Amino acid sequence: MKKLTLPLTKEQIKDLHAGDSVTISGYIYTARDCAHKRLIEMIAAGEELPFDIKDAIIYYAGPCPAKPGYASGSCGPTTSARMDAYAPTLLDLGLGGMIGKGEMCEEVTKALERNCCVYFAAIGGAGALYSKSIKSSELIAFPELLSEAVRKLEVVDFPAVVATDCYGKTIY
Repeated sequence: MKKLTLPLTKEQIKDLHAGDSVTISGYIYTARDCAHKRLIEMIAAGEELPFDIKDAIIYYAGPCPAKPGYASGSCGPTTSARMDAYAPTLLDLGLGGMIGKGEMCEEVTKALERNCCVYFAAIGGAGALYSKSIKSSELIAFPELLSEAVRKLEVVDFPAVVATDCYGKTIY
């Protein structure tokens, strides 16, 4: 098990290989389909993004509302392939990587290689478990999207597996 603290350096990313089990600590951002579409529209319009994308990790998730005393409700991954059309652009702009569920397309794999980035897999159906790793949650953008709004999460020991490494190797 490799313990990772964000942001990741390129040297750390080069030391990760498909199939490695990791825990992630630091700040990540949630964004699903609708938020990705808006981010790409902002880029096309020359607008500033609502968070610094450089070396950031986006978790393809839409957290459920938190119960009193908790930072987040259930927060499991969504199907990553739904972001295939957006991920290469974000990776080329400096995104450090993503966390999601399932295989992504070859174009995303090439963008991960080209930019020395990493894609982590999280387990579908384990949202309640993942919520225990979330220590804080802050709404960053698109509140009208409700659970699909962009949030900044502080995570501690968030469990994941390297799904696709910066060498183009994949567990799929």
